[in-house]
Amino acid sequence: MITIKEAKTKKELTEYIKFPFSLYKDNPYWVPPIISDELESFDKTKNPAFENAEAYFYMAYKNDKVVGRITAIINWSEVNNQHKRKVRFGWFDVIDDIEVTKALLEKVYELGKQHKLEHMEGPMGFSNLDKVGVLTEGFDQVGTMITWYNNEYYVRHFEQLGFQVEKQYIESIFPFSNVKPEFFQKAQELIKKRYGLKSLTFTKTKDIMPHVDKMFDLFNESYEKLASFVAISDIQKEYFKKKYISFINPEYIKFVVDKDDKLIAFSIVMPSFTEALQKIKGKLFPFGFLHLLRAKKHSKDVVFYLIGIHPEYQNKGVTAIIFDEYYKTFSEKGIRNCIRTPELLENNAIHLLWKNFDPIIHCQRKTYRKDLAQWT
Repeated sequence: MITIKEAKTKKELTEYIKFPFSLYKDNPYWVPPIISDELESFDKTKNPAFENAEAYFYMAYKNDKVVGRITAIINWSEVNNQHKRKVRFGWFDVIDDIEVTKALLEKVYELGKQHKLEHMEGPMGFSNLDKVGVLTEGFDQVGTMITWYNNEYYVRHFEQLGFQVEKQYIESIFPFSNVKPEFFQKAQELIKKRYGLKSLTFTKTKDIMPHVDKMFDLFNESYEKLASFVAISDIQKEYFKKKYISFINPEYIKFVVDKDDKLIAFSIVMPSFTEALQKIKGKLFPFGFLHLLRAKKHSKDVVFYLIGIHPEYQNKGVTAIIFDEYYKTFSEKGIRNCIRTPELLENNAIHLLWKNFDPIIHCQRKTYRKDLAQWT
């Protein structure tokens, strides 16, 4: 018999977070989250996502043992402002038992019906800066700290339950040796002169902070036309600023401004924390923090996290300026591999940025949708 219980207390939420640790115990490709970080993300008093969203955390039990988990989410900004009558689901993990999957998704269905919503979609988080998609290809590739890993049978479960593919994402990788400066060095000089642009680079995190709010504003402006986009609020900007910017090497954040010092482009690259996260197994103490700090300083792999360009400057070659700055930084640090995080398959403009670097698509993922009226 399958029993579904909602996790509410810190103890219950910790059990919820730890379930994948047992599910993927011997899997060399799974990257554990930081348990305390996950707890904070689920804390309605700390995560500003709950300003415009509600979420419920469910665990499935069979013979008194946890066999699955899921988060049912409504992003009210998405529902009310974009008129997408959708209930989301995320943080989905399950044993290979279709009945457990169905029982968990039943809770998502119930939340959607309760609020007269029209369809469910997932896996996805509260916002666009959360993890997204179920892995469909690349099960033999090590993940990153900003992607979910899953077993191959997840896709089979969704398909058997009548879910349809809603969005597709690709991830790719290329060695830094593929980056040839002749593709952008001369171009970036011409583009700077033509449009009166200049790059801003940093060596200290405190020097970045005055620019971060403008960066998130530009992020909202750059991505607002994508189908899945939900804008970041002012409260969320403060939260992400405190939580993530200190995790990133200041020299890995690049800005481009115009002649009036208005921000028109930015890019964020992160050192790869994959190996460190696998070593610390979700715990910052007593030595986990040191592993992360070492990775921040010495990792030879980097993850391209975000890039945003003002609509007026898209298709004008501004990325040549950004690439030139990264080429200098990565050459100094001896970077070996560049990893791209999930990008919408339909976002051709982003894909074209990397064409000269001969990237290899090594992972693909999808979100799945089902109309609530079709639930049986």
